[in-house]
Amino acid sequence: MSKTLLLTFDFPPHGGGIARMMGELALNYPPHSLVVSTGRYPGSDVSDAQFPQTIDRAGIHAKRLRTLNGLALWSARAGALVRRHRPGFVWCGNLKPAAYPARWLRARYGLPYGVCVYGTDLLLLQAKIRRSPVRRWVAGALLGNAAVIVAISRWTADLTRAVLQFADRVHLAERVRVVPLGTEPSHFRPGVDPTAVQRKFGLDGGPWLLTVARLEWHKGIDTTIKALPAVRAAFPTARYAIAGIGPRQPFLERLVADLRLGDAVRFLGSVSDEELPAVYNAADLYVGASRLHDLMAEGFGISLVEASACGLAVVGGRSGGVPDAVRDGETGILVDPEDPRAVAAGITRLLGDAELRKQMGAAGRHAVETYYNWGRVAEDLIRIDAEFRRPPPEPAGR
Repeated sequence: MSKTLLLTFDFPPHGGGIARMMGELALNYPPHSLVVSTGRYPGSDVSDAQFPQTIDRAGIHAKRLRTLNGLALWSARAGALVRRHRPGFVWCGNLKPAAYPARWLRARYGLPYGVCVYGTDLLLLQAKIRRSPVRRWVAGALLGNAAVIVAISRWTADLTRAVLQFADRVHLAERVRVVPLGTEPSHFRPGVDPTAVQRKFGLDGGPWLLTVARLEWHKGIDTTIKALPAVRAAFPTARYAIAGIGPRQPFLERLVADLRLGDAVRFLGSVSDEELPAVYNAADLYVGASRLHDLMAEGFGISLVEASACGLAVVGGRSGGVPDAVRDGETGILVDPEDPRAVAAGITRLLGDAELRKQMGAAGRHAVETYYNWGRVAEDLIRIDAEFRRPPPEPAGR
């Protein structure tokens, strides 16, 4: 089978969920079957050595790929990769900017392409096309020329269909496929010794609640903080650890002070991938009270399945794509993420029932081993790739 070309703005060593997904595809596609086209980041050369694929870095920083000059350079570079490697299918790691060179490759070489969509990207796009007929036409052209659109949750798929309808492409709804995400069960697992991270971050006592997320409004960290007084009324030693950085930290710190929670809340800052499994193992319960806020939402929630992989029961927000990551009543419970009382009730229910926590943690681990893992995600995408690929025609010219 011919190779596949992956055009992606996000790729390691860049951080974030999309970059992680793209990196995992590069690890899980058969060796030497994928050609990755992306931009440069500091440390790219070292990072690229871990992948058994061809990683082609455009000669500019990845951020510049979004500019007109960057898109022109990326399209030309992608054309050169097509002539050299003759791929049969193109994946776009995101709609914008990756679908621009993909659409050009389709027009020039007849190459089919698929687009991955997530949630917040579609909410922002939906808002823009409501205001601008030009943006509506562009979105329709990029999505309308895709052979397939892959959504990471059922909620994202529904949102994709709504965007298609508004862009006058409702007939393309049948091209939408759902591929829920996963994690790496050999990395995130129960039984990792937490002693070092407990000492480093002061995670003594407990029980400990944990959230691993960028500090943004839609992650619902403020709701969990507001729920903590009620939780501590039932479990006075309960404490809350937050792993991540972001622009909302000053507000969250003030909220902790206003509620007089003191050291009941601990901001861990940025935690490395190497330390994360131990941090999960140091916790008693995972809380991911994500919600829709100001055109931002959780399209799936990789940290939710990382927690499940480590054997933690999960309290998740019934919002966005979270119901695809947390099986309500099986691997965790879903609550109203806008209501601190509902979040507190979910937490206290599980803190008060050790056997139920253990059952849900075991069910979560089993779900990751059998479904929510990157191997299955790659298999799903490889099947879709094989369904839509075709032998590339002779190049139109050099």
